[in-house]
Amino acid sequence: MTIPDGELFELVVVGRGNLDAADDWIAERVSENDIVVSSDIPLASRCLAKGARVLDPKGRVFTPDSIGEALASRELSAHLREIGSLTGGPAPFEKRDRSRFLERLDHLIQTSRRGRAPGGDG
Repeated sequence: MTIPDGELFELVVVGRGNLDAADDWIAERVSENDIVVSSDIPLASRCLAKGARVLDPKGRVFTPDSIGEALASRELSAHLREIGSLTGGPAPFEKRDRSRFLERLDHLIQTSRRGRAPGGDG
């Protein structure tokens, strides 16, 4: 994995054998007003519980009010895949997803700088 040069970036390699090792590392270190970018809904839930702001790569903002529905939808989709009723994966990443992501990331950064509570800022 290539990461940009600079003091703001750090490559961290976590232990093998535990599929959630990277998620655990993130969840243990995240704090209030941090911004996490992840499409992993259980990780999003763990980060929200610690006061972080969470955004997925397509620009969906997870909030304390919306995470329950996202977790339930994830479980339903997993069940439908198990029984063969749901096939295929997520919709492809499009230009509008990138635009939405950048707009919402900027909003979260500005909100975080002002110190507002997650979920109360739309």
